[in-house]
Amino acid sequence: MRRLAPFGLVAAVELVGVTLDNPVLQWLAKPLLAPLLLLWLLWPGPGGPGAGRAPAGAAPTGGRRRFDAFALGLVFATAGDVALLLPGEPAFLVGMGFFLGTQVSLVVAFTRHRRPPVAAVAGYLALWALANAALWGPLGALRLPVLGYSLALCLMAAAAAGVSARAAAGGALFLVSDLLIGVDAAGTALPGHGLLVMGTYIAALLLLTTAWAAAGGPGAADRPRRTGAGRAARRGPAAP
Repeated sequence: MRRLAPFGLVAAVELVGVTLDNPVLQWLAKPLLAPLLLLWLLWPGPGGPGAGRAPAGAAPTGGRRRFDAFALGLVFATAGDVALLLPGEPAFLVGMGFFLGTQVSLVVAFTRHRRPPVAAVAGYLALWALANAALWGPLGALRLPVLGYSLALCLMAAAAAGVSARAAAGGALFLVSDLLIGVDAAGTALPGHGLLVMGTYIAALLLLTTAWAAAGGPGAADRPRRTGAGRAARRGPAAP
């Protein structure tokens, strides 16, 4: 975990930049958030996340880690963070498109790892319908892009609930962060909006990444599921 210290430092700089409304600090820090987590996730050897561990029912894989769908999601998040630093609606839509790639990538990773709970899927779909109904009028021309993106976001949060409690918290915080952006796009400015958005987003990235590492990390979704005792073990309590 000590290799997460650079991420913590960059996150602190980003939050200070948001608090002071300092674009220089934000440009220095925000584009590094997801790449630092990606570097930590893929780090080989004893310094990497969960080195020497393997998920229940799977053969040990050593310290070598593969680039997988979750890692691709972090690449999309990096591009989205850069796009959202630019002003204007076109940049906002481009950023939303990149983050759509993030959500789809995470859904693929999580659902291949474990089936999401039906209750989580139903609950998040109900939340998706209610939120879009409430924001439909104020969003104007952004209605359809937000409708599609928020569906992918809610499915990601539901899929994260099938990985572990930590992943579920990360998925929920990611949804809260983007919901705050949607509320702002609809014309409702909340006190401390920027800090709330970035604080929940940073926490979401950290929780999701560490949860994925604890669940087996890159390549875990690509390993074949075992039968018998191995399958029973996979249905046991998820790693935190």
